Amino acid sequence: MTDDQRALQHRIRAELGLTDAFDVDQEIARRVDFLAAYLQRTGCRSLVLGISGGVDSLAAGCLSQRAVEQARRQGHQATFFAVRLPYGQQADESDAQSGLGVIRPDHLLTVNVKPATDAMLDQLLASGLQFRDAAHQDFLVGNIKARQRMIAQYAIAGAHAGLVVGTDHAAEALMGFFTKFGDGAADITPLAGLNKRRVRALAAAMDAPHALVYKVPTADLESLTPLKPDEDAFGVSYEQIDDFLEGKDVGQDALQIILRTYQASAHKRALPVAP
Repeated sequence: MTDDQRALQHRIRAELGLTDAFDVDQEIARRVDFLAAYLQRTGCRSLVLGISGGVDSLAAGCLSQRAVEQARRQGHQATFFAVRLPYGQQADESDAQSGLGVIRPDHLLTVNVKPATDAMLDQLLASGLQFRDAAHQDFLVGNIKARQRMIAQYAIAGAHAGLVVGTDHAAEALMGFFTKFGDGAADITPLAGLNKRRVRALAAAMDAPHALVYKVPTADLESLTPLKPDEDAFGVSYEQIDDFLEGKDVGQDALQIILRTYQASAHKRALPVAP
């Protein structure tokens, strides 16, 4: 890396909350304390989180369940609602169910987002909207799925004086790998400041099985390419992203992709612009 690239790497790490030191047990305790304290400070009485079958929602779910249990011990009414949000039949449903077996949430709700998503697409097409091609339509429908899922979670949170928990972490934030106002919309993000490697460490320390901790990450939003690995979309690996976020050297090809993607996705990490 050049000196300028190294300086930019340090600035990005600071902006995304990365620290040099990492102790998994301390991080779990700190993040559980944060969730429990925020519930009590706001007067809210529940946490709501969509469980996808991936390690991010598994880790956030474990933290959330521990947080409401801690809040209850401290005399505060608190409940965790885990939500399954499939689009029809989910290809990795068994992984989602295995994750729920680890989390053991207070309550589980299942909301199929397919009818609402398909109805929205039908109305868009009826309005005269045209997509470039089938792949373009499929990609944008994936964004509709993500936003429908957040609509459901906020409805549940509204019904139970709750906060919506997000699964965004530093690796996804770096690459802008979330749907704006979809999975990127939440009230509280307990995985912030962690790269993927550290999210996996948290999940493993909270008794998640190896197969789920190291499952190939996928957003699974596109119907034409189900379970498409995140890394295929990135053009770089999570190992390279994590190394960058830990202040390590990465090759110039990967570095250029990371920096270019970070800059192009800046609007996703910002509040709406105003004059």
